[in-house]
Amino acid sequence: MSFVGNAIGKVIGGVTGATQQGQAAERAAATQAGSAEAAIAEQRRQFDMLTELLRPYVEAGQPALQGQQSLIGLRGAPEQQAAISALEQSPFFQSAVRQGEEALLQRASATGGLRGGNIQAALAQFRPQMLENQIAQQYERLGGLTSLGQASAAGQAGAGMQSAGAIGNLLAQRGAAIAGGQIAQGSVARQGFADLQGIANRMGSVMMSGGF
Repeated sequence: MSFVGNAIGKVIGGVTGATQQGQAAERAAATQAGSAEAAIAEQRRQFDMLTELLRPYVEAGQPALQGQQSLIGLRGAPEQQAAISALEQSPFFQSAVRQGEEALLQRASATGGLRGGNIQAALAQFRPQMLENQIAQQYERLGGLTSLGQASAAGQAGAGMQSAGAIGNLLAQRGAAIAGGQIAQGSVARQGFADLQGIANRMGSVMMSGGF
């Protein structure tokens, strides 16, 4: 009887130890999966923060590009005319033209050529030249905003790809951790079944030998 009891005790001890190992593996897998979830959440939070920081620059680049397209006629003749007229009627342009024309008149007055044909020709050419320069300057200013918006959008796209890659790796780690815990639990079940078979075999041997 003591032999059977010892045999059963060893088997039960083996089952208990295997169960404890399985539970420990399951807890470890849960901890690893939880860490992966936390890392995924942090990746998403950082990407959202970056997107929010770059949003004003991206939004500024879009209308700037449209403004450039309007100035060179890519959005149609009516929009081109409207963009040029807006520049021509702007307070800055009107002030610059007025000051330039006054300077020309003062120079002509000082040299006695106020009524000459040269001053009239200069005045006639001054405003169109000023407008042409203003269009070129406006296009360059808009180009700066367009480039800034493009760079910011590219930064968002690059950050998005990096974040997606990192999240993909973390999801794989999470899946591996969960799968490892499930495999460990399956191993415990198989070990328990093998131990039960061991009990039956030992008891059968004892009974066959007449020791029970």
